[in-house]
Amino acid sequence: MSDEQHDDGDAPLGIDQLLERVRAGYQRLGPQDAKAAAEDGALLVDIRYAELRARDGLIPGALVVERNELEWRLDPLGSHRAAEAVSHGLRVVVICNEGYASSLAAESLHRLGLYRATDLVGGFQAWRAAGLPVEV
Repeated sequence: MSDEQHDDGDAPLGIDQLLERVRAGYQRLGPQDAKAAAEDGALLVDIRYAELRARDGLIPGALVVERNELEWRLDPLGSHRAAEAVSHGLRVVVICNEGYASSLAAESLHRLGLYRATDLVGGFQAWRAAGLPVEV
């Protein structure tokens, strides 16, 4: 079978097409809406790697979870879940640096049953550019 053939007959997607498809499945939030969601009980989850957090700071109250641990930590049924991962109905706002990896992460959370997961348009950089609180 060649690289262009697949068992299911679907043509491969490029990352831009994949992001478009993933993002069509939920409503993304801008910085002000993400802040309001957190004030209403949503869990902000920062998946940026340590160097970016050290360089740019943290969003106060956000749960820091490395991207490679996200599903393990947020699965309410998982043995390694974070204390905050209390139900599949938890509102989760995933935050990466610029809003790309967070979209894929939110889609992965949807597959785990976290149907209210979303992400922050523009990521941490948009949060900071909007003048929202950052701890350095």
